[in-house]
Amino acid sequence: MKTRNTIYISILILFAAGCKKEDFLDRFPQDAISEQTYFKNENDLKLYINRFYDYLPVQRARNPTAEDSTDARSDNYAMGNINTFLAGQYVVPPSGGGWSISDWARIRNINFFLQRYNRATIDQTVKNYYAGEAHFFRALFYWEKVKRFGAVPWLSLDLSDTSSMALYGPRQPHKVVMDSVLADLNFAVGNTAEATNTNFTGRITKDVALALKGRICLWEGTFRKYHALGDEQKFLTEAVSASETLINSGRYQIYKTGNPSSDYYNLFIQEELKGNRESILARRYIKDVSMHNLTRDISNVWPALTKNFVRSFLMRDGRPTALSPLYQGDNTLDDEQIDRDPRFSQIIATRGFSFTNNADGTKDLMTLPRIPSVVTGYALIKNYSPDPLQWVQSQSTLDLFIFRYAETLLIFAEAKAELGEADQTVIDRTINEIRSRVGMANMVIANLVKDPQSDFPGLPVLLDEIRRERRIELVGEGLRFDDLLRWKAGTLIENPETILGMKLTPALRAQYPASQVSNVQVDANYYIRVYPNITRRVWNDKMYLYPIPADQLTLNPALLPQNTGW
Repeated sequence: MKTRNTIYISILILFAAGCKKEDFLDRFPQDAISEQTYFKNENDLKLYINRFYDYLPVQRARNPTAEDSTDARSDNYAMGNINTFLAGQYVVPPSGGGWSISDWARIRNINFFLQRYNRATIDQTVKNYYAGEAHFFRALFYWEKVKRFGAVPWLSLDLSDTSSMALYGPRQPHKVVMDSVLADLNFAVGNTAEATNTNFTGRITKDVALALKGRICLWEGTFRKYHALGDEQKFLTEAVSASETLINSGRYQIYKTGNPSSDYYNLFIQEELKGNRESILARRYIKDVSMHNLTRDISNVWPALTKNFVRSFLMRDGRPTALSPLYQGDNTLDDEQIDRDPRFSQIIATRGFSFTNNADGTKDLMTLPRIPSVVTGYALIKNYSPDPLQWVQSQSTLDLFIFRYAETLLIFAEAKAELGEADQTVIDRTINEIRSRVGMANMVIANLVKDPQSDFPGLPVLLDEIRRERRIELVGEGLRFDDLLRWKAGTLIENPETILGMKLTPALRAQYPASQVSNVQVDANYYIRVYPNITRRVWNDKMYLYPIPADQLTLNPALLPQNTGW
């Protein structure tokens, strides 16, 4: 049972409740609380840094089908309302758009801290713990800016009310900013508390900093490679080093209880992730203290997986559907799941899945796919709990991952493969360790054969299969659009299968009440057409970046030119 004194991420409830919307940390200095009376002791440093924990990338902590959800902006989902960004309907905003003064407030506040934390009259090592956390957050926030806008100003000083125009300084090139992000990550790794320091349990420790470093460095290394920026080896090597350090620590392992048919699904509906060794960092939710709405959001608007995503599941023998004699075709969902990767039925609702476990012991079991409420027929069940108590508005207490070990293993495997250093030993330590959770056939490099239906026909087969493994294992965790960006693979959203659903043959349609499926349209091969008026989406390379809002270009011509194509 979770209690208040075991909150995994430290959130000072009374501190937060006592602050108005215009948090005092955004309003230094003031008569009652000013920098002259603050930054005196460890508690001051802790309270200041606590405010940034709300911005940690909690996987799927909010509506996973929202317009700006990274999976909704990818080839994994096709929701009922077409994503405006992928539909080419996004326009240059007149203001806001991620570049207003308020959008830069987090970085400003981090810089404010870094210029003052040394005033605290405490041990320098302890001060550096919190400085390490600050550098961690600045790296995270700047990486998000670079992903969105590319070249951005690098701000290392806080901006006072009278000097806010400094925000409108010249943009620094992508590579220059990311080199500074790497310096922040290295400071964080070198100065945050050790994971074994019980006084910092649930905070940003060295292990958490390594997890973020691995994620960012893999992204940047592959971005530089596939966008032909050069100097990618430095970041790929750093990704290997960060992830390997975590692997070699021995503190983490893949969660498995000996139930390969349910362990993957159950991993994401746990009320307590403290002590789960797959968790490098998790957000803990506690009844009447901190709760969320995820299961309710899923049940209200089901994340609908695409035909393209579903086709990417291997067969149980480790071969793609196009090459395996085990494949039974896709005339029905029952056929599709036969002898597939065991994660298939732990990610997608299939026959026998319980949508509701009622208090009286009865269950709402799936028979037919629930179209049209799930517009593709492929309902993502990851993070979905059948417990009705988890559906109460904003009262779910299921813990959510921020960084989990499986991602670290995938980072190590991909970075090693990109460097040409991935042998069978690497694959056994990473991909095959992940697969062991569900009893999936091992990946054997010598036996790999290129999938004739691969989304990456020009990619070496090993890298192709590592990308496939990443897509399956991490689906719904908010990383897919970032992957498409770094691989320069935006054109994958043009694949017609990314807006198609399951096959609805006349025989299968006849099993539904006519009124339920009368408006469901299919193509010539009976695949559900999610958007009746279009047969494919169109990618424009300008979409690798968002535009700078129009008012910012007017305020500071030094920001010109606008991002290409906008």
